[in-house]
Amino acid sequence: MTYQRLFALLACLTFSIPSFGAKPANTAAGHPVEAKLEAFLGEPEIKLKKIINGNRFPNVVVAVDGTVLAVWNGVIVKRSEDGGNTWGPEISIGKGFMCGGVTVNERNGEIFAFVEKHHPPAELTVYKSKDHGKSWKPVEVEIKPDSKGNVPSMHMNEHGITLRHGKHAGRLIRPSRWYAGQNHRSKWPQHYTNAIFSDDNGKTWQTSEPFPANGTGEATVAELSDGRVYYNSRRHWAEEGANPLRRWTAWSDDGGATWKDLAICEVLPDGPQNTQYGCMAGLTRLPVEGRDILLYSNCDSPGGRKLGTVWASFDGGKTWPLKRLAANGGFAYSSMTSGRPGTKSEGWVYLNFEAGGSWIARFNLSWLLKGEKTGDGKVPEWASK
Repeated sequence: MTYQRLFALLACLTFSIPSFGAKPANTAAGHPVEAKLEAFLGEPEIKLKKIINGNRFPNVVVAVDGTVLAVWNGVIVKRSEDGGNTWGPEISIGKGFMCGGVTVNERNGEIFAFVEKHHPPAELTVYKSKDHGKSWKPVEVEIKPDSKGNVPSMHMNEHGITLRHGKHAGRLIRPSRWYAGQNHRSKWPQHYTNAIFSDDNGKTWQTSEPFPANGTGEATVAELSDGRVYYNSRRHWAEEGANPLRRWTAWSDDGGATWKDLAICEVLPDGPQNTQYGCMAGLTRLPVEGRDILLYSNCDSPGGRKLGTVWASFDGGKTWPLKRLAANGGFAYSSMTSGRPGTKSEGWVYLNFEAGGSWIARFNLSWLLKGEKTGDGKVPEWASK
């Protein structure tokens, strides 16, 4: 082989392998990671369907081929290959207790599920699927401790994501938490959330610095179009004078390694407002080029886990000017994700929530735009064009 041919071959290989510093144009399935807003602006529509009876603990993600995966109780999954119209049989991931944080690697299509042996702190098994959720096998991974020497628990957080923008593009990140040895009221002031992230396709995971508020648990993350990571967390306990009934937020400029600008989001409720215990929430960013449309789900009730509602932000979480009721009855833990451009899931938002079993609400942005104004900011004109 001549030097010229060898150089040309190496150049082709370098071009075909995505670097972590470049924004990927497509997922491993060849579909765009982000597209135009129009796909989410069809005729207003929402459909609710119960897909599993009993149990609890939801996560919902969309594989790179567009298959919607509703993960339930941590150890079972149902798949929809037609955008959420129909659902296949239950598939076993493994034995154990729900951990949330299911993460799709957009670079190679693999999906990670985290399962602990029993209510944490407990032994963790990480499972991986290479066929869009049809089958799962345990894999060896390393999760490194945080700067305090604590290895986090994976239990019950919102799904993870693949970062798409800036120098950390390609990084996998999912929220996690530190239990201080026990999930007990006496330990709540020592609890904190954080995140784990991987730059080698999930073989090793670093643990971020703690979220800058104690008493937190069950968090969510979303990447904005400029590469910053938005963090939104439940809170069981707050120092005297702080509001434990609303969601707590922070931001990362370094791909989720550290968090800053802690604030209370006074618009978003943290579960029923007659208790400080909070409730797991869903969060997703619509895959729209150059726009930071975030959706948040939780119960909007003065008492009891009910009245499932979705809020919308059009400026990356600074304001939340719109909300709409999605489920009028019971509504506890929830998880939310967005459909993928170029697939049958495109243009839809998927909300998986607890109400005597696993329910899926499928809706589009047009449906949400007909909701109720909150008074916190305004809906921009471009959002409905």
